[in-house]
Amino acid sequence: MAHKPYEDVEIEGHLIDSLMMPQIMDNIMDLDGEFEVLSFVVGRSKTDPSHAVMRIFGRDASHLDELLTAVTEHGVVAVKPQDAVLEAADMDGVFPERFYSTTNLETFVRVGAEWVRVLHPEMDCGIRVDVTARTAETVTMADVRAGELYVTGHKGIRVLPLERSRESQPFEFMASAVSSEKPKAQIVREVAKLLRHVKEEGKLTIAVVGPAVVHTGAAPSLARLIEAGYVGAVFGGNAVATHDIESNLFGTSLGIDLKQGTPVAGGHEHHLRAINTVRRCGGIAAAVEQGVLKGGLMHTLVTTGTPFVLAGSIRDDGPLPEVITDVVQAQKAMREYAQRAGACLMLSTMLHSIAVGNMLPAAVRTVCADINPAVVTKLADRGSFQAIGIVTDVGLFLEQLANELRC
Repeated sequence: MAHKPYEDVEIEGHLIDSLMMPQIMDNIMDLDGEFEVLSFVVGRSKTDPSHAVMRIFGRDASHLDELLTAVTEHGVVAVKPQDAVLEAADMDGVFPERFYSTTNLETFVRVGAEWVRVLHPEMDCGIRVDVTARTAETVTMADVRAGELYVTGHKGIRVLPLERSRESQPFEFMASAVSSEKPKAQIVREVAKLLRHVKEEGKLTIAVVGPAVVHTGAAPSLARLIEAGYVGAVFGGNAVATHDIESNLFGTSLGIDLKQGTPVAGGHEHHLRAINTVRRCGGIAAAVEQGVLKGGLMHTLVTTGTPFVLAGSIRDDGPLPEVITDVVQAQKAMREYAQRAGACLMLSTMLHSIAVGNMLPAAVRTVCADINPAVVTKLADRGSFQAIGIVTDVGLFLEQLANELRC
């Protein structure tokens, strides 16, 4: 192997408990690379980190670069690190050709022989660097401007992966495995503990909400969590707001009487009439101020001053005046809160939850509740240690959670 190009790299952390070493080795072998472990010092106590030095071999320089890029997200860094390679964007809205595509893990870039923390960790972005100010931050493709400097390749990148140490974790029960057989009461208690912890830290818990929250009668329970300060921002679409308003103006959701569970004559028109009423008022907040909208989830958000972001879609009726129909602007509005989050409740809305999940830093605790196991699995797969999936009726889950928090 001596004739093959290689690079010596090191990794430190809870390498065994977090399965980091096997993952690194698998990545290398899956890409037809080779490696040699030069040293491996295992931590002597459960709190001590382990340290390993590896030599990674590629067929040629290009293959070696591919291998090193693949293992960077596991916290691997060169033994003799170099500064990040920076390249100027040559046009607005387009990254340089070999731009470094970010993960949502905490990341550092080496600038002027110093490691600089990348602000606002988020996946699927580029890293813009201000050499003079020695700052780095994630930037979405749409926000790229010609002349800005971006990190290219893998050199000068250090990623801090999520680890599972052998220390007792505050939410150790909350594993990402999804099962409808898990004891729901115990899970609800753990989620309640999480929300209390996030509130005490002064961070946000975001609720990403689908219209099923209204259809199942869970909106009052979510309103209780908002009033008690356990939910600090709500994301959704035109549908959840529309059906919440419909339920309070007409007592129906999708034309179904929420008390009787039966269709109402002419009920199929109620959602459109609800939108029309709010548009005539000038918006949701205006409808509350004018006394037209007197209760419900949206009423609670307005009266408590809790921020909400409604992102539009091509299928929306109306839409309601507060709905942001430009998806890039909707992303920007959500991103402001996502970067301040300590936890996120994803409640029966797959597409909005996936979108928000892509914006969240990896350390944000994520709870997904949905009656469909496939949805829960897809969303819980975001992370190994910070996500929990709950296969259950969202109405029952929110009611039990609000009761557990005594709000």
